[in-house]
Amino acid sequence: MRVLVLFDIARSVPIDESFGPRILRQREDKPTEADVITGLRSLGHEVETLAVFDDVLAIIEKVKAFQPDIVFNLSESFHYDRAHEPNIPAMLNLMKVRYTGCGPEGLLLCKDKVLAKKILAYHHVRVPRFIASPLAHPLKSLKRFVYPAFVKPIGQESSDGISQASLVRKEEEALDRARFIHDKFHCDALIEEYIDGRELYVSVIGNHRITVFPAREIFFEHMPDDGPKFATFKAKWDNAYRERWGISNGMAGPLDERVSKRLASIARTVYRALKIRGPGRVDVRLAPDGEIVVIEANPNPSLAKDDDFAQSALAAGVAYDGLLRKILDAVV
Repeated sequence: MRVLVLFDIARSVPIDESFGPRILRQREDKPTEADVITGLRSLGHEVETLAVFDDVLAIIEKVKAFQPDIVFNLSESFHYDRAHEPNIPAMLNLMKVRYTGCGPEGLLLCKDKVLAKKILAYHHVRVPRFIASPLAHPLKSLKRFVYPAFVKPIGQESSDGISQASLVRKEEEALDRARFIHDKFHCDALIEEYIDGRELYVSVIGNHRITVFPAREIFFEHMPDDGPKFATFKAKWDNAYRERWGISNGMAGPLDERVSKRLASIARTVYRALKIRGPGRVDVRLAPDGEIVVIEANPNPSLAKDDDFAQSALAAGVAYDGLLRKILDAVV
């Protein structure tokens, strides 16, 4: 097939500028795009690329010129603003172009963390107790909220805005952190119950027929046993920080069979309720008593070969080329 790999970039580029795997990996720091292009070509597809920053017409012109059978959509922002992520698949819908990954409905639902939690609660999925502090009218008190609590931006991705200071133990700290988020990210803040326990990532793919891959887990080898353990921005993306604290991602440690089945069932429910399609990932906390609490759902998770999604698929016997084939097959 003719496959157009569409991704975002932090600067304006000419429409005819081509990006090969080596350039993407070494100059642009885009390992996902490099892995996807390499994999698609190994499957025999004719692949072209389009990097987008702020030019809507560039997408239209490229699609008309190349006439792809499928757009492999890896774009997460427009104008370097992730709030616009749903607009790219919405435009492809209007152009009647088939594309991989989540549609605008699922992206909008998952990006609004408060709305997503309300929908999941309606479907009897356990989520942390929460309250939102709106940017327009910041909260001045939290009344009887239970602590410790966790404060993070609504609408941000990849743990952006999450640090050790996100964990608060009293009302004053929670309100201060919410004000910090309002000022820095210019968005609403989410204040939610902190769930102690293991952090697991459950990868899901499909549309009509949903496949749940084995869970992954984030480990904190050098953190104190009695200290809080959660994935901050640094814990995810700062290699030096990860090495210093012994932070690593790997296949989940031992899980009771009942817990594994429950994880898969919850992941399917979340996937359907939030209208995710193609690849998706559900992040949960597994409490010491075995209770499973959904933290959030991630449509269009990272597809780099060494990231959690691809590694979960590999643990299920699906090699990277086979995973890309599954993603293409999941296009509706």
